[in-house]
Amino acid sequence: MKLVVGLGNPGRNYEKTRHNVGFEVIRRLAQRHAAGAGQGGGAASKRKFDGELQEALIGGERTLLLMPQTFMNLSGQSVRQAVDFYKIAQDEFLVICDDFQLPLGKIRLRAGGSDGGQKGLADTIRQLGSNAFSRLRFGIGPVPEGWEAADFVLGKFGKAEQKLLENELVRATIAVETWVERGIAVAMNIHNADPLRD
Repeated sequence: MKLVVGLGNPGRNYEKTRHNVGFEVIRRLAQRHAAGAGQGGGAASKRKFDGELQEALIGGERTLLLMPQTFMNLSGQSVRQAVDFYKIAQDEFLVICDDFQLPLGKIRLRAGGSDGGQKGLADTIRQLGSNAFSRLRFGIGPVPEGWEAADFVLGKFGKAEQKLLENELVRATIAVETWVERGIAVAMNIHNADPLRD
């Protein structure tokens, strides 16, 4: 069993913000792979582990899709509950989060490492007592001059960014599918390369 966690903030006020790209990737995975997908967009999620949880089948692998509903800075408590309940090894789960230090148009997969200033990732590392789990960083930057990073990540994407955003959501979804089916090393080799642009 695999666990894929998308980080974000719950509530209508935060929908479609830069900080919520993790949720967007989870929703796309659910539409493609959750029980009932193809017959109305997948089964309804369950409230569990302080989050929204759906079960999916990706490449024949049972995969849990989790969106913590604790707000970003407390994401780790939801992740820890799911990991503990299902006894998921740290190499069997992946966290998807935004990264304002990467430009929009780039994703980066890593097998472990620091939180890079991402507070939801930092809380997950703190709750688990380890940083040895896979993560997919979704570029949303750069932060415009004169902006505070906290204000920028809670803003919405502009019209000029929509096409690039859509391309990256597709790439990120496929990257997660590769991770589930073939592991982090293969996923990094394939998806960390810069995409060709039109």
